[in-house]
Amino acid sequence: MKILAVQNRMGIGDTVIFLPFIEAISKKYSVPVDILVRENSKAEQFLTDTKYINNIHILDRNDKSNGIHDGLFGAINLIKKLKNKNFDKIFIFNSSLRFNIIAKLAGIKEVFQYPLFKKDKQHIMETAKSFLKASININDFNDPNIEIKKDNIEEIILKFNINKKNTNILLGIGGSGPTKRIPAKIFIQFMEKIIETKSCRFFLATGKKNDEQKILNEIVNSKLGYLCTSLDDLSIKNTLPIIQNCNVAICNDTSFSHLSAALGVSTITLMADTPLIYGSYSSKMYPIIPDGETHVTHKTLGKDRINPDKIFKKLIQILN
Repeated sequence: MKILAVQNRMGIGDTVIFLPFIEAISKKYSVPVDILVRENSKAEQFLTDTKYINNIHILDRNDKSNGIHDGLFGAINLIKKLKNKNFDKIFIFNSSLRFNIIAKLAGIKEVFQYPLFKKDKQHIMETAKSFLKASININDFNDPNIEIKKDNIEEIILKFNINKKNTNILLGIGGSGPTKRIPAKIFIQFMEKIIETKSCRFFLATGKKNDEQKILNEIVNSKLGYLCTSLDDLSIKNTLPIIQNCNVAICNDTSFSHLSAALGVSTITLMADTPLIYGSYSSKMYPIIPDGETHVTHKTLGKDRINPDKIFKKLIQILN
């Protein structure tokens, strides 16, 4: 049996969030599942070793409408691609009529999809759960789970001289937007507190944008820089084994918070300006919200009110 799951949301985080649903389909039918995802999901960087994922297919659509799967001719290209794969079933995690028609014209016998034309007010997780419950009677879902090869984990210990006697901490200091990036001084204040009680090493994960690099440089150039290792020159694939060797992760709402939790690492999520669900959907996530707030969402604008004392206390609680 060949099964395809379509998850066309943007980015790494949404792709990770949907992994429990793909894994549940795989378990239901006892076969690994192919996925169709956007290129910026970076799925090929972090899912190639995950056993319930079979092949990763890239949906080439973009904002400029010049991808090979955009427009009428793009739909025809996608139909041809799917028809050649001879899928028996397809699970479409959206309400798009376009995907419904493409699946049927590709000759896929069983098409399961969100209700058509009901995109508004869809909850990112509850809608998916209801969909699979109604479609194939699944209502038991794990946390997101990413697998990497054991040899890669052991190799990285030697390459980066990781001492397992230390408390190795991933700091996900990047973020897709400026309102999500916690200031460097807050990370530094936390680091000053934790090294008083623990022998630590900090791995700094971020992107290459100028604002992210400023935060990175401020931490690396601080008096605690000697305890820091920057990961910004590594690919996501090469970063995963390092994350797996960390005791805990402390991350902004960034791809690294999703990846670390999916690797089974306890992850403190710093939720400054994003709906709380994105930092609390896994049992491995421990969200911290800005001082003075009872909940957090878009436009909370709380990055300067994340309390380093709360980060410290939560970390000690996790380690104990």
